[in-house]
Order: sequence, then C-alpha cells, then structure tokens
Amino acid sequence: MQDTTVIRENPESERACPIYVDIDGTLIKTDLLVESALRLALRNPLYVFAMLMWFIRGKAVLKHEIARRVRIDVAHLPYHAEFIEWLRLHATNGRALILASASHESYVKGIASHLGFFTDTMGSTNRLNMAGKNKLAAIKAHSAKQPFDYAGNARPDLSIWQEARHAIVVNPDSGIESAARSVASVQKVFHAPQADLKVWLKAIRIHQWLKNLLIGVPLLTAFQFQNPVAVLHTAVAIIAFGLVASATYLMNDLMDLDSDRRHPRKKNRPLASGQIGILQAVTVGLLILAGGLTLAATVSLAFLASVIVYLVATLSYSWKLKRYMLIDVLCLGGLYTWRIIAGAIAIGAEISNWLAAFSMFMFLSLALVKRCAELVSLAEQSRQSAQGRDYRVTDTLILTALGVASGCSATLVLALFIESPNTIVHYGHPRLLWLLCPLLLYWVSRIWVKTARGEMHDDPIVYAARDRASWVIFGSLVLITLLAHL
Repeated sequence: MQDTTVIRENPESERACPIYVDIDGTLIKTDLLVESALRLALRNPLYVFAMLMWFIRGKAVLKHEIARRVRIDVAHLPYHAEFIEWLRLHATNGRALILASASHESYVKGIASHLGFFTDTMGSTNRLNMAGKNKLAAIKAHSAKQPFDYAGNARPDLSIWQEARHAIVVNPDSGIESAARSVASVQKVFHAPQADLKVWLKAIRIHQWLKNLLIGVPLLTAFQFQNPVAVLHTAVAIIAFGLVASATYLMNDLMDLDSDRRHPRKKNRPLASGQIGILQAVTVGLLILAGGLTLAATVSLAFLASVIVYLVATLSYSWKLKRYMLIDVLCLGGLYTWRIIAGAIAIGAEISNWLAAFSMFMFLSLALVKRCAELVSLAEQSRQSAQGRDYRVTDTLILTALGVASGCSATLVLALFIESPNTIVHYGHPRLLWLLCPLLLYWVSRIWVKTARGEMHDDPIVYAARDRASWVIFGSLVLITLLAHL
C-alpha cells in the first residue's frame, strides 16, 4: 500500500533536485551481501572461514572479495515494482536518479545498467564501505552540497534522511517510518506485503506434509492400527519428519534462488520473491529442524537415526545430486521409500521385501512424473533445457517410457506378492487382493496421461491429494485390503 502524501514543489526545483536511491531492502526485496555470501558458502563451505578473515580486514574487503567470486543475476532480482515505476516516471520527467548503495560497485553498476534510468552510481569498493556516514559524505560531495532526496528503508538511513530535503521510505523495517517522520520531511512511503502465517506455511511447504503419511503405511501393513502406542509413535514420527522436511525445503529454496526466479511459477515462492528474507529463513529453518530432531528422539534413538539419514540424503540431493540426470530421480524415489522404512522403525515392525520393492518402483515412477511434467512445461515455453538440471526437452520420450515401465513393474510386484505363500497365510480372503492390480494400473496410467497432456502439478503426490479420482481409488485400495484380511 502506498502513502498518498504529496509534497508540492516548484516543477523546476523538483527536476533540479536529484534522488539518491538505496538498493538492499529498498530497490530490491533482498540483501545482496547476504545473498552473495550465501551463494559462496554453498559453492564451498570452506569459504565461510575465508569470509571471516575478510571481515576481520574490514567490511569493504569482505564485499570486494565476495563480489570477485560471485555473480548476481540482476535481471531476475526481486525488484519493488511499484517503487521502480515511480522512479521511472521521475526519470522520464528529467530528474537525476543516482543509485547509492553499500553493495559492491559491480553489483550497483549491473543493476543500474539493467534498469536503464539511473544517471550515476555509487557503491562500495575494496577500500571504502559505502554505508552510514561514508554514504552521507559521498552523497554530499556528489550533490555539491545542494538539496537532494533520498530513498531508503533501514535505521542507518536515518542520518541521511536528516540531511535530505525529502525522505522516500520504501519497505521500512519495524519502527523506521515513524523514526523517519521524526527527523525528515517524508514525501512518499511504499509498503510491501509483510510475510504473514500464510506466507510462512507456503515457504515450509506445509502441503508437502502429505508425503509423510507414508510413514503410516507400516502401521497398516503390519495391522498395528489397534495398538495405541504404535499409533502414537506413528503420529509423532509424521510430525517430526514434517518439521525436518520443512527445514530442508527452506534450505533447498536458498540453494535454488536463481533457478526459481527464472521459473514462471517458482519465482513467486516466498524466498525467490523476497517476501521472506534469507536470514529469516535460515533462523526459522534451524528452529524447526531442532524441533523435528527433538521430537524424533522421543520416539526412539533408532527413529532419530533414520531421520538424520533422511536429512543428510535430502541435503546431498539439494546440494549436488539433483544436478545429475537419472541419479536425481533415483534419489527422490529412495527418499519416498525411506519414509516407509522410517515408519517401520518407529513402531518396531519389520518391512517386507515386497513392500520395499513395490515402493521403490512406484516412487521412481512418480519421481519421473515430476521431471516429465517440468519438461512438458518447458516445451510449452519453447525452452530446450531445465535450469540447474541435466535434462532436455528431447529427453521427455525416454523418461516417460522409463516412468510407465516403473509404474507397471510396481503393479507386477504387487501381483507376485498376492501369490506368495506368506500372503495366503496372513490374509483370510487373499483372492480379493487381485482387485488391487487393475485399480493401481489404472491410477498409474491416468497419472502419466495427465502428465503428457501438461495437466500434472510439479509434484504428483500433491496433485493426487487434490484429485477426486485418486481419493476414490486410494479409498478402494484400503477397503479391499481390509476386507481381504478378514
């Protein structure tokens, strides 16, 4: 929401008064130092120690050394669109706009070049950190001590606003707007939507917790759903897994900032769009990770170990493995299957080889659905390859064949299980289980047809959770299994 306060000025004097514009948190909804430092640390964690040494030598050195090693894609940064349009209007009217930021000068010049309406730039160098008093002194020198306006968002900007003719307050930190009004004449205030509970739930992918219901599969297959202790342990295990998974989703989004910002849908994710800050995401991620591991420990140490294995595997996938063709889908299929194994560990049940084989084939098929859905979307955008993935649109045909074959193999494993001697012993009416095969085959085939049509959500599990036909099929599968057990 934009402040409607307008301070009327003489048009000639208005055009003669330049506007100095900050970048971090003002022109863009992120912090370039934090973002570039994160990228460097993700590239090689040993850089954390190097950054500490650079910081000891001074913040200017830190920014310069990071900027030498990290390139920022300025074209896809989360810009404050409303504020930029306001600036563009002033530039069209002949007003001088100077981009004055504490960010490194290479980033400042790149952003100014991309936007095209700034007349000059001021940024940090290897010897000067363009922040606070240094920025104020530089602005005064640049403006030849003539009147100027300044756009900023944070407490360090108060000293500059105090010397400015007018203050433009953009995306203000808590209490900054009132503080700015107490020291300066505020011309405009631009507000961006704050991250509420709905935004945070989207960021931690609360809807993805549906996947963790797989932890309850051993409770059903071992027929322990009448055991209150087993039910309680399963419920706690699902919540613990959900919290740990949410922490990894935040980490994954931090790693994928560039690719998400280029994606037609993922660019609206809370981190990619700048609704949630990087430091906020790291803090919340660590807190929910600690909560998830603590809950897992209350189930059993063995279950805690299974959660840690999942955590390490997921982070390895996000950091490296997802960049390798086919290895990524095998890893995804394994992570789905691991949820079932963890569920068995939580209640102290043995997982059968039949269930392990079935789940691996089935979830490999669903992981391939996810990749093919992305490639179909790329084809619709006339793009040939996926950013950060070793896949091309031309791979869709072979990946589809592999996925359909894997889904059919899962159905074949189920058929062999039905005919195994152990099944006949444990089920009162084992012949009823044959009804599962056509239902499962229909569901797999339907999912793949939807994918080929471009109707599949990026995640097939989430799609199935919202699909009425899938619910009918899943309900029928459970009902048939229970009737066969009687």
